[in-house]
Amino acid sequence: MDKLKGLETWHQFLETRNIDGLKNLIADEAVLYSPVVFTPIKGKFMVSMYLTAAAKIIANGYFKYIREVCDEENALLEFETEISDVSVNGIDMIKFNEEGQLKEIKVMIRPLKAINIVHQKMGEYLEKMKNS
Repeated sequence: MDKLKGLETWHQFLETRNIDGLKNLIADEAVLYSPVVFTPIKGKFMVSMYLTAAAKIIANGYFKYIREVCDEENALLEFETEISDVSVNGIDMIKFNEEGQLKEIKVMIRPLKAINIVHQKMGEYLEKMKNS
């Protein structure tokens, strides 16, 4: 899988929300930098869990990428969405490894009201995942 294939797989994941697609996309040593969690989230399992929650909460029916800036190993993807009547604007900063797997993702969100609703809804969803 080359790096561009990784970006293509990422878009397919967000479009279909097919969690099985994450198995090959995320590198074992992947790291996620969340806008609401202080420490980096490390490892394929944990990153997959957070991205699964984000696919449900952030990448909802209102979600769309409005700008992409890419090079050989990086993708900066600006998005807009709406959660509980709150407009959310953010950026996914993704770095791929040589095999086209996601090795790092930083998510930045604005404005503060949007961060607060993402924090609340992600927390609720992750708690439900933990208890299932």
